[in-house]
Amino acid sequence: MSNILVVAPHADDEILGCGGTIAKHIRNGDDVYVAVMTNAAEGAPELFSQKQINVIRDEAKRSHKYLGIKDTIWFDFPAPQLEQFPQYKIASAINSLIQELAVEVIYIPHKGDLHMDHGAVYNACLVAARPVPGQFVKKILAYETLSETEWGHPTVEAVFIPTMFNTLKESDFNKKLGAMNFFASQLKPFPNTRSIKAIEHLASLRGAYVGHDYAEAFMLIRDIQ
Repeated sequence: MSNILVVAPHADDEILGCGGTIAKHIRNGDDVYVAVMTNAAEGAPELFSQKQINVIRDEAKRSHKYLGIKDTIWFDFPAPQLEQFPQYKIASAINSLIQELAVEVIYIPHKGDLHMDHGAVYNACLVAARPVPGQFVKKILAYETLSETEWGHPTVEAVFIPTMFNTLKESDFNKKLGAMNFFASQLKPFPNTRSIKAIEHLASLRGAYVGHDYAEAFMLIRDIQ
């Protein structure tokens, strides 16, 4: 059994990026924790009310309970201006969580995503999980987030290049869809990429890359054996 941490800049990123992988970890007996890093009502109250944030957080709580996530940790760092917030404070919070939970595998957002909050969380995670003596984290994987990753910076250094494919049973993928369906406030009709149909298409495409029906793709950042 391993302790797994999924770090999400915003609630629902964790399901979009690795909901099937979370289901697979739990099916295999691992403990999965999710850290949601931001509260948009703190960073942009003129755009997002606390009432709206409460709705999204309630959706996330029900989604995570459905999946069997061990615990959800809520932070209130400001969105959508996380890149302007002191990075060391974000990294310190993540590092404390890693130490408290003895996290061995961490899933983080891709650095080149369109939303700069994702890049800020990526950088903070690398600082928090740097391989110094006493570090628990052995593996770091970056996930792709529909409606963020595909709209990211079209440059070589920022593009998402999948180097690890996690194949999913149909039951794992159905758990992902079930978990995403709790986010009624966030889902859009197809052809928006934040739609159930787009999630199905991406999982089928990533699966076909490696000869399976369903898969989620990741960029391997570090793997210490």
